[in-house]
Amino acid sequence: MPVLTTRLLLDTAPLRDSPAFRRLWLGQGLSQIGGQMTVFAVALQVYRLTGSSAAVGALGLAVAVPVVLFAAVGGSLGDRTDRRRLVLWTSSLQAGVSVLFAAQALAGLHSPGLLYLLVALQSLVGSVNAPGRRACTPRLLPRRQLAAAAALNALTMQFGAVAGPACAGLAAATWGLTACYLLDALSFAAALYGIARLPAMPPQGDRPPGRLAGAGEALALVRSRGELAGAFLADLCIALVASPAALLPALCAERFGGHPQTLGLLAAAGAVGGVLASACSGPAGRIARPGGAALLCCAAYGATVAALAVTRSLETALLLLALAGAADTLAVVFHSTVVQLSTPDRLRGRISAVEFVVGVGGTQLGRLRAGTLGALLGTGTAMLGGGLAAVAAAALVSVAAPAFTHYRAADAPAEA
Repeated sequence: MPVLTTRLLLDTAPLRDSPAFRRLWLGQGLSQIGGQMTVFAVALQVYRLTGSSAAVGALGLAVAVPVVLFAAVGGSLGDRTDRRRLVLWTSSLQAGVSVLFAAQALAGLHSPGLLYLLVALQSLVGSVNAPGRRACTPRLLPRRQLAAAAALNALTMQFGAVAGPACAGLAAATWGLTACYLLDALSFAAALYGIARLPAMPPQGDRPPGRLAGAGEALALVRSRGELAGAFLADLCIALVASPAALLPALCAERFGGHPQTLGLLAAAGAVGGVLASACSGPAGRIARPGGAALLCCAAYGATVAALAVTRSLETALLLLALAGAADTLAVVFHSTVVQLSTPDRLRGRISAVEFVVGVGGTQLGRLRAGTLGALLGTGTAMLGGGLAAVAAAALVSVAAPAFTHYRAADAPAEA
């Protein structure tokens, strides 16, 4: 029994073996909590100023547009410059934006337009930061630990999604929204320390000749390696096709009484499932075919969303959302492992930019899709259609991208 338990638990070898990765991971975890506090505070402040759910939903576009426009720049910079220096500067700028959020709240400016501008600025800086930051991990760890690192990173994201809103709600109720923004800014101190202690990470191999040519080289690699194209399509199965996040307020109002506390439980259930999946992800690093495993998780996610569409029990809904969150987290772990193993280091920044656009941009567009279909067809129909479409999409990807479906970690190219 102790051996079985050990094999099921999260593989923490990267934290034990690499002090640099451990510092980076801890700093990122604290920053994730702070970032979720800002997400909570901005949405609440916009709603208080406008009284409009549409105005809150428009924050998604303020995030998505800079991601699409500037992630390629961040990816190119991540392959042209020292990644440690790039991530240090952009993380410092992100902390500065959090200070600006706090300043506008403290000054009582009451301007939704300013909030949209700050969200767009935050997204712009994050779009440059994220590809370089993601590309740092393979420089710090041996290839055999990349799956474990992906699970550890997923854990910080999901834990932040649970702890961030909870801390923000307490801080906002006790000290006001300004405290949420200031705590976010302070959370960057740990992240900056972890980044500053990283070793230098100069570019390897030939630098990309320019932004457009560099992006073209990354897209050519995606086209030439079917496992990469399959990984990004698998991500879209969940992010674009099936995510029910935008439908949860309507689901809560129509079936479960519409109480804010109930909506909070529904919103957190997926992240709780993600945390539990990450904590029990020990076997993930030993899966021989991570691509096929990712597609199974995508299909499982779609099936749970379809079941959520027809349930009338709050307890069942919470369980299904937790299962969906677990499937989503494991899918991310598996497809991220394939991406990291299949990408040469000289292209990791640009490929990470593609991954960032697909994940973040796809999620925001998926929320727009779900909300629009929910308004046109009804909540249950939109949710059921999205879930079944995700199952069908996973099956199509398994046929259209056999290189991803049958990808074996042991066959990863040596130069990646």
